[in-house]
Amino acid sequence: MRKKVTVVGAGNVGATVAMRVAEKGLADVVLVDIIEGVPAGKALDLAEAAPIEKHDSRLTGITGDYNEAKDSDIVIITAGIPRKPGMSRDDLLATNMGIMSSVVKEIAAVAPNSILIIVSNPLDAMCHMALDTSGFANNRVIGMAGILDSARFRAFIAMELDVSVENTHAFVLGGHGDTMVPLPRYSTVAGIPITELMSSERIDALVERTRNGGAEIVGLLKTGSAYYAPASAAVEMAETILKDKKKILPCAVYLEGEYGIKDLFIGVPVKLGENGVEDIIQIKLTDDEQKALNNSAEAVKTLVDDMKRLGG
Repeated sequence: MRKKVTVVGAGNVGATVAMRVAEKGLADVVLVDIIEGVPAGKALDLAEAAPIEKHDSRLTGITGDYNEAKDSDIVIITAGIPRKPGMSRDDLLATNMGIMSSVVKEIAAVAPNSILIIVSNPLDAMCHMALDTSGFANNRVIGMAGILDSARFRAFIAMELDVSVENTHAFVLGGHGDTMVPLPRYSTVAGIPITELMSSERIDALVERTRNGGAEIVGLLKTGSAYYAPASAAVEMAETILKDKKKILPCAVYLEGEYGIKDLFIGVPVKLGENGVEDIIQIKLTDDEQKALNNSAEAVKTLVDDMKRLGG
């Protein structure tokens, strides 16, 4: 049976996810959006590119009706709105909670065995909403954040040292935002820790740039946010699951005591395979790193508490 990936949200991130899943030949793709015509138009455009890109993935765009998503293997949820001028943090959270709840109810009804990859922001809070709404097991709701943040750190390391990005490896833990925790000790170039290749001042500068990676792009674009790298990160997760690759990747997952954190979605290294999260890898942290991770967890907990206050 052919694999199926449903992408909810046909904006820049969702459409790019659909394109990359199809062009890698990973699965047939169903693109869903609430705006009439947009998902169908983008799906058709991508289908017309297939003869040139040389793939046979089937692309379908739908509005409102989730029946085409039936029995999806993976559902990648990018739906949500960005914060607009004059909008309070509570307004943004309440709006995206409503969107996530509505989407997940539809998906759980037609694809009860799917694995959910959450991309919508605020990421960690939306993972909680998806888990609670779906009733899925913890291993089947996963947030995309750490791969994106780690990719940004890797890109900056490669730029700094003028080396291939393929030689770089990096880990960024914690929540997706200002409190993320890049780990220079576990970040390497061809196996060499970056702490041996550049000064602590340069490492600190790259860590800070990584934390502000999304904001830097928003500042340059003026009217939008990043989508190429977020899409690539989500597709790497999907490919790892669909191919049962058992890759260890930093993802936002529900912790039940690991790293001393309980009942929260936090970014940590996990093994991904056909069952979703197959193992949570616990690495040794220094006291300062653990303190930073705890601080990140507190920021996530504040968001989750706000969500509960707003009725989530």
